[in-house]
Amino acid sequence: FSYNTESSMISRLLLFMSSILFLSMSFLFCYTNSYLIPQSLIRRFLPMDSRSASSLVMSLRPDVAHKYHPPPWAEGKLTNLPKHGRLHLANLPTPLHAIGTSGITSVSKNKKDGEKKEILNRLEELDIKLYIKRDDATGGAELGGNKVRKLEFLLAEALAEGCDSVVTIGGEQSNHCRATASASRMVGLSPHLILRTQRAEAIHDKKDNIGWTGNILFDRMVGSTIYTCTPGEYGRLGSQKLVEGVCKYLQRHEKASRKPYPIPVGGSNGVGTWGYINAVDELMEQLASINNGNSTKKEEKLTFDHVVFATGSGGTATGIALGMSLSYGSLGDGHPATKGQPAPKLHAVGVCDNPEYFYKTMTHLAQDMGLSVPLSTYIDENDTTSAVERFVRDSVTVHHGKGRGYALSTDEELDFITQFSLETGIVLDPVYSGKALYHFVTEVLGKDPESYRGSSILFWHTGGALGMYEKGNDLLGRLKHMSSVKRIDAYGTKGASDGSNIVQIIT
Repeated sequence: FSYNTESSMISRLLLFMSSILFLSMSFLFCYTNSYLIPQSLIRRFLPMDSRSASSLVMSLRPDVAHKYHPPPWAEGKLTNLPKHGRLHLANLPTPLHAIGTSGITSVSKNKKDGEKKEILNRLEELDIKLYIKRDDATGGAELGGNKVRKLEFLLAEALAEGCDSVVTIGGEQSNHCRATASASRMVGLSPHLILRTQRAEAIHDKKDNIGWTGNILFDRMVGSTIYTCTPGEYGRLGSQKLVEGVCKYLQRHEKASRKPYPIPVGGSNGVGTWGYINAVDELMEQLASINNGNSTKKEEKLTFDHVVFATGSGGTATGIALGMSLSYGSLGDGHPATKGQPAPKLHAVGVCDNPEYFYKTMTHLAQDMGLSVPLSTYIDENDTTSAVERFVRDSVTVHHGKGRGYALSTDEELDFITQFSLETGIVLDPVYSGKALYHFVTEVLGKDPESYRGSSILFWHTGGALGMYEKGNDLLGRLKHMSSVKRIDAYGTKGASDGSNIVQIIT
């Protein structure tokens, strides 16, 4: 067959080039017509790594919305689906980390023997396994945290409605406002932020300035127009009326009349909350992948007995509560990864307001999402609570964990945050995650430790590390104690009189 060698090589080359062309055209067709491929099929038949790669390709255009298909376990149970699809802004899936329980010296300056144990040692004594869902890793400094999951749906709607700007509201160091401002710029919308601050009058009178600390720096780096109001004005008028007022101002008084898109505090409404239905499905896929990988080993399957998370505006908590309950089959077929597994107990730690406020808020959001609950299952003639509210209350326990108040930290909370970062390398923010985990470990678990013995706990980290900058002065004493600074004596000229802060490297 030697006379066919050259033609054979040419044939192979042509076949190879044809295959490359076919794959390229197939990819182009799938990318430009991604709405033709049901996401439920992608979830079911592609491994997690392949889905991640697919998401990465689609995220090349952050301003392009893709048709959203709800998880199979949510179909028919949540009936108000996002009409305008979803943008791909976040870095997903976020990691699921197992936290080791090796002991380490406490950084508490006032510790007495036996008075305060290290955090992870305390969990180890109770044989508790701790896992963290790292939603602090969703999108870098600009977008990181839980809010970007909601913004993927909210901004898709803003673009579909032909809006050219976004108006939202939050505290002075609002993670939500920072993420909204950055995401808006990414998709070509102008950000307008209402920030609640005690310094509103002083800033207006030029006796103070808005500054550039933490989240505010990022707000300003993307050219946000910032409007200030006092906590009193916020409380009397309400966040919705303030947002509506700025929207009307932009429509009537801007030189070029704008079409603003209003986003509620925290991005928490029936559209944004879909971000955490999607997040729960992501977690289910991670569990399936992990447990399928362990199927041939003697290791036990990974399950959770408790899931803990912070709640402020209620959207994230509602998405997790509905998502976990439905994915574990509370209203029919759940996710395959949960088959035969009891549903974990959910703990939402309120960082503001009281538990009743959150139950009502979560019920309202569940209704906005079209939660369909069988009356015969979740209502009785002696209970005036609606079926949806009863479902919410049965799905999650809300704890009162605000401490001194929203964004106000106690010494104990800051001690906990610094100790946890020293033990794990993971920084919790002082407004949401840090306050929530502190309250759960010290109050909920601390008051009845035996009921948690041998359990597996998932903590959902919702980000917010930029809020640490505002706590710099409060943290200063703790940082000096846990992180020393020494001077290198490069030339051997400092002498011993400068004490232990000198490190001599000349031999």
